[in-house]
Amino acid sequence: MTVAPPLHATAVAQWAPGIGWRAVLISGPSGAGKSDLALRLIGRGWRLVADDYVHVFASGEGLYVTAPDTIRGQIEARGLGIIGACVQGVVRLVLAVDLVESAPERLPDPEMRALAGQSVPLLRLTGFEASAVEKVAAAIAPL
Repeated sequence: MTVAPPLHATAVAQWAPGIGWRAVLISGPSGAGKSDLALRLIGRGWRLVADDYVHVFASGEGLYVTAPDTIRGQIEARGLGIIGACVQGVVRLVLAVDLVESAPERLPDPEMRALAGQSVPLLRLTGFEASAVEKVAAAIAPL
């Protein structure tokens, strides 16, 4: 397997009974709130996969995320510094979140993000919005 350079992003994972661990990849420009959103999700029981840089790779029919060894288990809490976090290893990626500056459309058409030759659903959010955590959770909720 060829490992591509890591993406500038953050990944977190949630456990779903009967499904297992599912990861969300959070991307956006520096200062958009990637780590902040991840910390709020972790506060709700999610686990960190990787902060700041994430390896994304395809295997079989799925996409997976994991942390580079040098930063595993660490997340930046702006204003506090680098802190430790409970980490989940390799996790199947089910959603990409793109943090944007202006409010996204109210009722957007479904979008996909291509990564490592495969696609996952894409959700655009304002990272510091109070409801961002609930929107991410709703986007991956089992039907």
